[in-house]
Amino acid sequence: MTGFPACAATLHLAVYDSAGRPAPNAVVTLTPLAGSASAPHLPVEAIIDQRKETFIPLVTIIRRGGHALFTNNDTTRHQVYSFSPIKQFEFEVDEGRRSEPVVFDKAGVASIGCNIHDQMIAYVYVADAPWAVLTNENGRAEAPELPTGDYRAVVWHPQLPLDRPPPATTVTVKGSSDLSLALPLAIIPSSRHLHMGIY
Repeated sequence: MTGFPACAATLHLAVYDSAGRPAPNAVVTLTPLAGSASAPHLPVEAIIDQRKETFIPLVTIIRRGGHALFTNNDTTRHQVYSFSPIKQFEFEVDEGRRSEPVVFDKAGVASIGCNIHDQMIAYVYVADAPWAVLTNENGRAEAPELPTGDYRAVVWHPQLPLDRPPPATTVTVKGSSDLSLALPLAIIPSSRHLHMGIY
């Protein structure tokens, strides 16, 4: 890495909705405002499982150029598809089998569904930023070992409107830092209300 002091810091993140409730499954990307990172600090591979007619996890983060594997640990066949601009595909995964790697070479969000079970939905967040974290059920996440400095933090959530830019802010990371981000919407708890958006 260049342009950063050698010391590292930890950023503690909390994401809330417009009603002040924790926002789980939010992705926060962190991009340095000065200098550059030599490589993204994000996984190159992700596994998305299928159990009880549900994709697990709901949101997956990978780096641009990474790939996802779809495993079927359900008692039925699934037909996995995406019509999203960053990646289009459609294939079947039989019970007890797994797919070939699906490479995501464009940044953005791919909405994943099942043609057999309409209630199934998942999202693959393909990041160009060197750091990205996913909030837990309490709306919290931690980004450790960040070089100290200023970052642009952008937050995305499956329920954010498609016609608005995601919320963003600038944060200075030094030592143990805290950042709270507010989403301009009230989060609907049930996954049945999540839209099958096209990104």
